[in-house]
Formats: sequence, C-alpha cells, structure tokens
Amino acid sequence: MHETAAGLPQSPGRSPRSYLALLLSLLLAALPVIQASNQQAVPRPALPPEVLAAMNEALLRPYLELFEQAARLEFTPAQIQEMRRYLEQARSNCVRRWRERARQLERDLEKAQAELRARTAKLKPEERRELHCQIQNLRLLKSQADTLAEHAVPVAFENRLAKLELIEKWPQDEKKIKEELASGAYINRRWGDVLDIGFRQVGQGQEEDIKIGQETVEQMKLAGLMPPEVKNEVIQQYVARLTREVARHSDVRVPVRVTVLNSKEINAFALPGGFIYVERGLLEAVEDEAQLAGVIAHELAHVAARHGHRLMRRSTIASLIYQAAQLAAMILTGGVASLGTYYALQYGFYGLGLVLSLDLLGVSREFELEADQLGIQYAWHAGYDPKGFIRFFDKMATQEGYVQGISWFRTHPPFYRRMVEAMREISFLPPKEKLVTQTDAFQQMKRELEKVVAEAKEEEEGRPSLIAPEQGCPAPEKLEFKPGERRIETVCDMPTS
Repeated sequence: MHETAAGLPQSPGRSPRSYLALLLSLLLAALPVIQASNQQAVPRPALPPEVLAAMNEALLRPYLELFEQAARLEFTPAQIQEMRRYLEQARSNCVRRWRERARQLERDLEKAQAELRARTAKLKPEERRELHCQIQNLRLLKSQADTLAEHAVPVAFENRLAKLELIEKWPQDEKKIKEELASGAYINRRWGDVLDIGFRQVGQGQEEDIKIGQETVEQMKLAGLMPPEVKNEVIQQYVARLTREVARHSDVRVPVRVTVLNSKEINAFALPGGFIYVERGLLEAVEDEAQLAGVIAHELAHVAARHGHRLMRRSTIASLIYQAAQLAAMILTGGVASLGTYYALQYGFYGLGLVLSLDLLGVSREFELEADQLGIQYAWHAGYDPKGFIRFFDKMATQEGYVQGISWFRTHPPFYRRMVEAMREISFLPPKEKLVTQTDAFQQMKRELEKVVAEAKEEEEGRPSLIAPEQGCPAPEKLEFKPGERRIETVCDMPTS
C-alpha cells in the first residue's frame, strides 16, 4: 500500500477517483459535527424539569420577596449546587458567543470600510450613502454586541447567582441576625449609634473637601464633561428639597449643593465637599420617593465618610478627567434612538457628556458597603422606607442595569453580600411608624419630567450624532437586543424547563 496526496492509504486496484469520492463522503458526514462544535449548544442543567422550572421562577422574584420566602423554598443543596454550575457555565457560554459575534461584526465593519476606501473615487452619491449607512449600522450592532458580552450578560447572570445564594444562605444569615437582636450585640456594630446621627463622628474634617470639590467641578466644566442642567424649576427645586431633607438627617456637616443634569444615564454621584449630582435618567428610573431618597442618601454617605477625599487627591483630578474623556471617546453615544434603541453608557445628544463612575472616582467595594449602611440609616432617619434602596437596586439589576445603568455595577461588591448587608442594617434599625414611600411632590416631579424628556427627544432628532453622522439611514433589520422586550439571559436561549 501507499498513500495518496490526500494522505489516505491506497490499495492496489483502487483509482484516485474512488478515493476522492470516499474523501468527499467523509467530509460531508463530518459537516454536522463541525457545525455543532462551532455553534455550541446551550448547556442544560441536570435537574428534573419541574425543579428547573421552580428554580427559574424563584430567581425571577424580587430580592425582598426572596428574603421573606427563602426559608420555605425546598431545594436541596445538591440541586442548588447543580443550578450554580449550570448558571456559571451558561454565563461563560453566553459571553463567549457574544464576543464571537462582536468579532464577526468587527470583520464586517473592516470589510465595509475597506470597500469604501477602494472605491471612493468611483462611487456615485447614492452608493456612497449606502456604504455610510452600512458602516454606521455595523458600528451600532458591534456596540450592542460588546455591551452584551462585557457588561449586560455578566451582570444578568451575577444577579441570578446572587439570588441563588440568597435562597441557599439567607435562612442561616437571618437566624444570626435574630440572635444578635435578642442578645443586643447588634448595637456594637460599626455606626450602630443610629439615635445619634448628626452628633457622631463619621468623617472628620469634611469642610476641608469643599475646595477640592469646587476645583473638580470647574475642571470638569472646562473639559466639557458636565452635561447641562435640567431647565425646569419644579424638578430642580424638588430634588434640592429632598436632598437637603435627607442631608439634615445625616452626618454631613458641609453645605450641600444639588444639581440635576440633563443626561440619560441612570446615576447620581457625589464629589468631595457636598456637591451632589442627580442625572435625569435616575429620575426616570425611580418609581417612588423612597427609592430616590435611598439613592441620594447613599451619595450623601460618600460625602459624610469622606470617601472621595480618602481616594481622590488634587493631583488625581486631572487624571480623573483624562480617564473620563478617554472612556467617553470609546463609547458610541447620541443618535442611537433614531436607530431603534439606546445602548452602552448614554449621555444623549450633549456631546460626550459626563462619564463618571465609581472606578474613576476610585471608590472601593468596601466604601460602597459603608455608603450602603450609612445611606440606609439616613433614609430611615429622614422618615423614608429604607427598603426603597433594595427595591431600586433590584430594579436596576433585573430590568435597567444591563444597559442604561451599567455604571451602577462597574465596581460593586458582590450582589449577595450587598443585599444581605443592606437587609441586616434594616433589621437592626429601631421601628418607626408611617415611613414614607410615595408623595404627591414626587408624582408632580414625574409629570414635569415627562415634558423635559419629550423636549430632549425632539431636540435629539436634529442633532449631529457621534454614532450616526449620516442622517436618515434605515435602522438595522435586526438589532442585537432591545431592552424591555425580553430578559437579557434569553439572548443565549437559556432553557427554562
């Protein structure tokens, strides 16, 4: 015997043509296997269908419901462990698939740009416009795929894993909390002296931070990183009154300056020295005054504990602004509404807008936990339902956080620890009657906000866009994902039963 050019052994009497036919038949038989390996199947958990369905249903419940129901859920340790293994595998699989999708879109984009370069001298106006539209649509789709792979999918799965951990661990954690309440040990926790809020020492020397805060604001404005203010007195005055009321019941010892920014980002942030910024997107996202008070109280806690001072010195302000501008330049913003969706970190149609998140400020995970604890105390002390903070966190993680609120989850403590520590603090607070959840003033603010949003969208239509410089292009035939249409996990077709 000897080998053919294809490397197959050839017996005497066999013609090369017969071996070619054999080779082709082998390749055709292997095609389904090759395709299956390239399109890796969604992993399935080794759980009975009824158990999988019940677990999926439980993981869709809000955190506050799970806190109440965890002890009554009858899942075995083995079932919980198998579900955890499955979710981790599904997350890895889903992220990999969207990274591959982003790479393919990048190749398509490079191909379209190469065609534009090669044919630029010969293109007719309508052909050039068609290529421009193709390129900007590919940019949008790649931006969506990148966002899904690097932010949205990981946050979605981390949220589900946290709820699974809550089902597993909360009954025992709750037992420890009850033991601390019964023994009185809870009073000795850090900042356990909640009846002395405003008279205790949380962050000594807050007044020293005012100058650095002022300098930061000035430099950010000069650098074009500060969106314009919302030009609506009702909204500005409402947010200012609420912020000052919570501040009055906090450990903040400096004057608080409050500004509402006309930005779609779902966020609020505090600069050293009492400079509080609330972005329009946050006001759109909150559902009641207790949620908004909880978020604002969290930001006031950063001021009171001097987290910004401890991590952001004057020498780092220029670096912070540079990083913010650099991040903004990397993100496709503005005009995406005309293409059918809002994606990535959005700052609307006001240039690059403000890109300021916890990692740029240098806020650590431990500082976030400290701000959670103090913020819950401040909201409670001001007469608000402190569970509003948990409800808003749940909303962000479950509905909004994948896309518009990504900065909320840039540098966060693990979800489970953050939720448990928040619930622990709420359990230790002295009971209060008639805690506020909703007010008429909040609802009036919401009505005014509708006008501001409508005006912003109308103004957006005619503005130049970083992502869509070619006006009037048809939207992509198929978007990668539309927020609100389905849960983020379904982008990888997770089995539910």
